[in-house]
Amino acid sequence: MTTHVDTTAHQTSELLQLQQILQAHLEHLLPAGQQSDRVRAAMRAGTLAQGKRIRPLLLMLAARDMGCELTQNGILDLACAVEMVHAASLILDDIPSMDNAQMRRGRPTVHREFGENVAILAAVALLSRAFEVIAIAPGLPAMHKSEAIAELSAAVGLQGLVQGQFQDLHDGTQSRSPEAIALTNELKTSVLFRATLQMAAIAADASAQVRQRLSFFAQDLGQAFQLLDDLADGCKHTGKDVHQDQGKSTLVQMLGADGAERRLRDHLRSADAHLACACHRGIATRQYMHALFNQQLAMFN
Repeated sequence: MTTHVDTTAHQTSELLQLQQILQAHLEHLLPAGQQSDRVRAAMRAGTLAQGKRIRPLLLMLAARDMGCELTQNGILDLACAVEMVHAASLILDDIPSMDNAQMRRGRPTVHREFGENVAILAAVALLSRAFEVIAIAPGLPAMHKSEAIAELSAAVGLQGLVQGQFQDLHDGTQSRSPEAIALTNELKTSVLFRATLQMAAIAADASAQVRQRLSFFAQDLGQAFQLLDDLADGCKHTGKDVHQDQGKSTLVQMLGADGAERRLRDHLRSADAHLACACHRGIATRQYMHALFNQQLAMFN
């Protein structure tokens, strides 16, 4: 029992340290401007607000599990670029013409604080800054930079976040099959996870076989994460609007909470198997994934 407690405490301490490193580097990459620079302020508000930093942490942990030192190969810059893209996507998702959300990460959404026009400009600027950060990342070979930019840009566009948001907005209130909902979930969530893990693999110069396993892992992880998000929709203390998905066709609405949780756990088991094959030299990523989901699922039981 003592060993388990010590191990958990060590993991928690290490994650907190990585989060602090990420926060400091994001602050460095997105410096404060003059008081009148509202776009820059909105960029910082959307990115630096307290969050779990799931995607950049996954990138850093997976890269280390594949043999990379976190201070090498531009790992920290890649992680921060992913977080900027994620923050930009949340700002756009929240605006009135999209999901019209009022709260995000426990504070008013960016468009409520700065206005919708500033929010849109901040999101575009964050996307631009993310690709710039990769392009000038020290210690990352030019070919790896090109591959990382290609992965991340594909995840943002019509093959990923844009298409996922479009489907959610235009088909979400209609009756849909489980397969159609799963496809939307993949585009909304799995695709950015896939780019995150592929960027870690690029930095680690991983084999094609490892990259394929990480792609499968990301697909299952994204599905599990979206199910978790849908299950939490009616819960308070998430830092987001309650019942934001009311009226939408989701797997929780179709399968019920118990059925959705069973499906979530199936995706987690599959994700773990793929990750075990991809990162057999390290277990930090697997430990983080299990701790993340166990903590969140405990809220429903």
